[in-house]
Amino acid sequence: MRCVGCGSAAVTERPERTARGCRRFRCRDCGRQSNERSGGRLNRAQYPSDVVALVVLWRLRYRLTLRDLAEMFLQRGIVFSHEAVRDWEAKLAPALAGELRQRRSGKGGAGRRHWHVGETYLKVRGRWAYLYRAIDRDGDLVDTMLSERRDMAAARAFFRSAKAATGAAPERVTTDGHGSYPRAIRSTLGRRVVHRTSAFKNNGLEQDHRGVKGRIRCMRGFKSFASAERFCRSHDELRDFLRLRTRHNEHVPADRRRRLHLRRATTALAILEAA
Repeated sequence: MRCVGCGSAAVTERPERTARGCRRFRCRDCGRQSNERSGGRLNRAQYPSDVVALVVLWRLRYRLTLRDLAEMFLQRGIVFSHEAVRDWEAKLAPALAGELRQRRSGKGGAGRRHWHVGETYLKVRGRWAYLYRAIDRDGDLVDTMLSERRDMAAARAFFRSAKAATGAAPERVTTDGHGSYPRAIRSTLGRRVVHRTSAFKNNGLEQDHRGVKGRIRCMRGFKSFASAERFCRSHDELRDFLRLRTRHNEHVPADRRRRLHLRRATTALAILEAA
């Protein structure tokens, strides 16, 4: 750990702890005292980091409203408002999405070279917005991007983002046939990329849209574009990280499902607590 004031590594841990149980430190160079939360996103939070991390994880993973989460933790004697949940999500969800996105970069086999691209719709401020999404041949997430328009600029921006997320251009892209895709693929991914237009071959992607659509149905839309973009990206990244199958229709035994889910959920909680 480094000093939050001068950045020095000459930091020693003090024997006492804060009122919330956080470890305390003192810098030998500048004399500044701090704790393990100082300089972090949860520096002013009134609740333990593990509680906040669990709230954000459940918020992104399960079909729960802000008030549902506040009521669930009330049964355990932990009192906070639905606005606290909203604030924690705004602070921690981008950090989780960024870390999981970075872990995906450069990974994948032959299926990673074949993309299925399409859009789905959701309401932001009472108006329809377009959620661009792409998965590979094995069903793993390639990228997701929310746009206010469905045009050439949005398609190009999405392909640039997807290329940056995977670290490589695909060999083949399958779309639903929208007119903006052919030129966007040629200008962004290259002329050697094979472009297929087939609604039938994109059925897997259309089914995959049900994950995010089902999650936001109980939310009744978003009030701002920034919150919608943040939530959709974080939800898709976490959903892909917790995905247990490595290919479509793969059978995963129940005991292995439990072990994998617990291991990956624990990793996601560790990322949130360290944010």
